[in-house]
Amino acid sequence: MRENYFAGQIAESYDADSTGVFSAPVIGATVDFLAGLAGEGKALEFAIGTGRIALPLSQRGVSVAGIEFSPDMAAQLQAKPGADAIDVRIGDMISTKVDGLFRLVYLVFNTIGNLTTQDEQVDCFINAAAHLEPGGCFVIEVMVPQLRRLPPGETTHVFLFTPTRIGFDELDVANQLGISHHIWLGEEGPRKFSMPWRMVWPAELDLMARLAGLRLRERWVDWGRQPFTSESPKHVSVWEKPAG
Repeated sequence: MRENYFAGQIAESYDADSTGVFSAPVIGATVDFLAGLAGEGKALEFAIGTGRIALPLSQRGVSVAGIEFSPDMAAQLQAKPGADAIDVRIGDMISTKVDGLFRLVYLVFNTIGNLTTQDEQVDCFINAAAHLEPGGCFVIEVMVPQLRRLPPGETTHVFLFTPTRIGFDELDVANQLGISHHIWLGEEGPRKFSMPWRMVWPAELDLMARLAGLRLRERWVDWGRQPFTSESPKHVSVWEKPAG
């Protein structure tokens, strides 16, 4: 049984602790991209969380459903205006099923890494493919492993350092695993959150897609469709289920 890392205070403070990805330009570009792929069809979000993307996508006129592992995160979503239009199932994204077929299945903000084995990640692709109608697309947003930033012999990478917050990763390169540590510094003392994740390369994701019967359609560095290059820190990839 996988551990629920997004419970209690973590769920309650998730929106405030993730302010960068809640900015209007980020949400707007993401929703534009996804709405264009969904068209007149339905969309399914894996790890829907507190509804950062699902709610504005729904308000755009797209019929949205979601799967969420954490009941506490789902409760945060369900307390927001417009949540009654979104069908949320509590479960994991590797086996939970939602009725019907979708034009779009999407998984954003590095969340594929929350599945910490290759088998689980493959099963996620298979589950996505099972929910797609012919011609539909599966979209993932995830970082590219930043191994070039690690000096020889180092296993720790600091990705955030401010007067109120510190973030760093412990990396096990041989096993493609990491642990992200987040520390908030406040008047009441430090608050810490740590969780494991699996780093995965674009080429490995493409192979997972092939195993699930999907094929790569496009890959960009961001939601604005800027070109993906060897210097890109992340990617937005789209795999398509063949129509025939």
